[in-house]
Amino acid sequence: MIHYALPSTRHYQEQLYPNPALLDAATRSQLGLDSYAAVIRHFTLSSLREDGIDIVADSLQVTLEHGGYWIGFEPAPGCEAMAQQFAHMHRTMLDEQHFGLALRGAEACRQTPAWNPMAGYPVNRSDGPSEWLPCLPLGMPVANQRAVTLMHYPPIVAYRTASYLNNMTLRRWAQLLCCAGIAQTSLYHAILDVNPIAAPGSGESEYPNDYFPISLTSQFFDDTPRGLHYVRSMLELTLNPPAQAEQPLTLPLLVCGSPLYDPQAPGWFRTRYKDQLPRDKNGTPCVDVLQVGLVRLSPDSRKLTPYMIANHMIAAGVTGKCTDDPSKIPNIQKYEAQDMVAASWLALYAEAADRGQTFDPLAAKVQACQRWFGADDGSAAANPPDPQDRLTLCALAQMDLCFDPKTIAPMYSYEQALQRCKTSGGAQASPCFGCGC
Repeated sequence: MIHYALPSTRHYQEQLYPNPALLDAATRSQLGLDSYAAVIRHFTLSSLREDGIDIVADSLQVTLEHGGYWIGFEPAPGCEAMAQQFAHMHRTMLDEQHFGLALRGAEACRQTPAWNPMAGYPVNRSDGPSEWLPCLPLGMPVANQRAVTLMHYPPIVAYRTASYLNNMTLRRWAQLLCCAGIAQTSLYHAILDVNPIAAPGSGESEYPNDYFPISLTSQFFDDTPRGLHYVRSMLELTLNPPAQAEQPLTLPLLVCGSPLYDPQAPGWFRTRYKDQLPRDKNGTPCVDVLQVGLVRLSPDSRKLTPYMIANHMIAAGVTGKCTDDPSKIPNIQKYEAQDMVAASWLALYAEAADRGQTFDPLAAKVQACQRWFGADDGSAAANPPDPQDRLTLCALAQMDLCFDPKTIAPMYSYEQALQRCKTSGGAQASPCFGCGC
């Protein structure tokens, strides 16, 4: 039996989780999330599931003991060691030097005019009056993850429905990972936001970046002199889980933000690591899509971190279209090929780690680009040598182009889109043949 206390006091612990009273009524009723204990149990079960750790049915209990919440569960046979690692990582992630730094940063921000400048006014059609709430990366893998993805901020719907994972962004990402040959896609759901604050942005539109500028992260979540260094503390932790201890590098970091959609995470990355990044002809540090390299997260980090700059996972679906220039986004096939390079790059890291080999981020990028662009880089148009890969890009593009805003889902499944491409895409498997029957 695994039995451990969450860090600090009950008051502190309850600040880490969504307030049951603020959840969507249907979510609260359907999932029985009428107390903090129920909310903690819900997110802990989700993390165990994402980590691939089986437990005895109905064994997970959350209880109030000695002024705080305790978690207990019985791991299934064969999962005991992983369950111990999970307990260690779970407690550490929730402590005051990790999640606690997000709370401190959010409270510091709340005392300034930077906090929710559009309070009381709607900024899109579905999220209601603008509301900001501290929102931490709960319910994701914490011990067995194979990569970490850096993004901008969690949409308010993630808070209200008690799930960061049940959204079109991550459903699309899971499809890309499957197409790259990754079987257990949940291990690639470890996400960190440079601004851990839920705000409007439900997938139908981006919250204007002016409300969440790079300086917001620098002031409240990456300010070492004031001890507000949430982002790098979490990167150090999540990129170095116990299973990674013997590896020479950390897990790979995917920094997501298209130049045309939500570029904040790459913007912070450039600001923080400008001295370690390549520079353009003017001497400006670069964070170009599909750029790869190695960075040292902090001066005292023992390992280097392999990184790739990638599009936001939903950028192709929001801004992609059929254009006359296939070598530049927003061309939909260019988007899809870039995204498949990112997914394939992560798959190649996992393959190297499983073989006990040292990962070369540039060599892996070349290999991935050869597959999806037919070239050593992704500067030109998508041109996969394999006809099946051409169909894959076509099917993914059909799913993104043929999107139903009423259901907030693609009109066609991947299998349906693939069949449509086979019959209507032509010799080049072009997805630009429309969305009708």
